[in-house]
Amino acid sequence: MQWLARVCVRYPVFTWVLVLSLGVFGIASMQGLGVDRFPKIDFPAIVVTTVLPGASPEQVETEVTEIVEEQLNSIAGLDELTSNSYEGSSVVVARFDLEKDVGEASEEVRDRVARLVSQLPDGIDQPRVERIDPDAAPIMLVAVRTNRSPLEATDFADRVIRRRIESLAGVGGISISGGRERDIQVIVDPDKLGAIGLTARDVQRALAAENVEIPGGDVVQGERTLQLRVSGRIADPKEFGLIPLVTRDGKVIRVSDVAEVLDSGRDPESVATIDGEEVVILSIRKQSGANTVA
Repeated sequence: MQWLARVCVRYPVFTWVLVLSLGVFGIASMQGLGVDRFPKIDFPAIVVTTVLPGASPEQVETEVTEIVEEQLNSIAGLDELTSNSYEGSSVVVARFDLEKDVGEASEEVRDRVARLVSQLPDGIDQPRVERIDPDAAPIMLVAVRTNRSPLEATDFADRVIRRRIESLAGVGGISISGGRERDIQVIVDPDKLGAIGLTARDVQRALAAENVEIPGGDVVQGERTLQLRVSGRIADPKEFGLIPLVTRDGKVIRVSDVAEVLDSGRDPESVATIDGEEVVILSIRKQSGANTVA
């Protein structure tokens, strides 16, 4: 390196040009450097999920989980093997060395699982083999707290908040937990239907034809993409009863003439609370490769 020192001392202008060039190159490189709060990393981890309906955790452990673990334990490059046995299901997570190719690890696990299917008890569902995708985890949770009923809160979160967030660039999907989904039930009267020569299938077709939502494409505004929808969905449950079915002797037969429309809610599949108060949670996931910071 002495020759470089001699050149720099002898030619100071060259030295300044060299230093400035390195500085400009460094700044330009830094501008193009990607920054993400959750950078994309391919973890070589595979999940095997097996469902045995009606089985206790102890039965799942002995008849499913231990068999799966035994088969996967001898795969080359396996770093850690963890498992959980639940009521009616088994979850086994195989983590491999970072040098292990994710695709290769997935294929090896699939091959091992295919071999052990014959050893599993009757009535078991086909085991699912899935990669662990960091992008599938939510990057943000939004809690909706309101003094409205759970039905109204869930409906507002789904129709208003979710759709607005989904239109933002980089948003991959949104799932809703907690609250209570609305459930409109149309209970038909077979005798009334038979009297006018209709069936429940005719009522179903009429309801589907009048309650549609047609996609209108996308509109790109800079970095934002707006989704257009032509909404034909019925907002007021009472309008279901006004849907015409057929005309008999100059009289229009409507859904309310042959059926009862009930506005109720489905049984909740999950419950979310903050400080003991029920809320609706929106779990926001980013698109694969999208920049969380941006």
